[in-house]
Amino acid sequence: MCGRFVSSNAPAALADFFGADQPETELEPRYNVAPTTDVYGVVASPHGLRSIEVYRWGLVPSWAKDLRMGSTMINARAETVAEKRSFASSFRSRRLLVPMTGFYEWRSADGPTSPKVPVYIHAADDSPLAVAGIWTAWRTPAAPSGTAGEWLHTCAVITTVANRFISAVHDRMPVILDRSLWEEWLDPSNNDVDSLVSMLRPADDDLLVMHRVGTAVNRVQNRGEELILPVDEPADGSSLVPARRSTGGG
Repeated sequence: MCGRFVSSNAPAALADFFGADQPETELEPRYNVAPTTDVYGVVASPHGLRSIEVYRWGLVPSWAKDLRMGSTMINARAETVAEKRSFASSFRSRRLLVPMTGFYEWRSADGPTSPKVPVYIHAADDSPLAVAGIWTAWRTPAAPSGTAGEWLHTCAVITTVANRFISAVHDRMPVILDRSLWEEWLDPSNNDVDSLVSMLRPADDDLLVMHRVGTAVNRVQNRGEELILPVDEPADGSSLVPARRSTGGG
């Protein structure tokens, strides 16, 4: 699952990386993005022009009665995103990329019953991660006077089974799309479900690196850059972060 992530890349840098127009609304850098927070999403027009827009993290289907549903719909599973009522229509025509500087996961230090410690996961070359997602628009119910509310754009991140590297920390991970797939993924006219689903696979084992961070990230109120700084490993020399595995030979 993906429950917290970092969004610290400058809008101009993201626009250059994704070949997109800069967002009209600039968000402050956040090192502890939590559900229901505003995040950037890269979308494309029918003509292929990309832009960076702002979405509320936590998908609220158009038929939802209120916003509360969004807080539990931050992730969509790759295995069911094309079929589940809450996600299927968005998957067919409203897809985006959620830029992440990196994301957090928690793992047990000494076994399943021991306290969990956070690790920070990011690209080995520190480039932004292009995470597959879906979006939709939800309109607040009509006010008593009969006036309609404003549209709210929300999104969810798609997750898949973990690759070998991440599996030492968690059994799932966000779907990170290679640049070669962006055009096909973002094309709103592409409704080839089988082809789209085939993209939702784990990233290569050598794409990501990770290190242990402090427990300050456990509190959503903490948002500073210090959250991603490495902390010392246990004095006994045991590491809570898996060593880089070789991907050669089988």
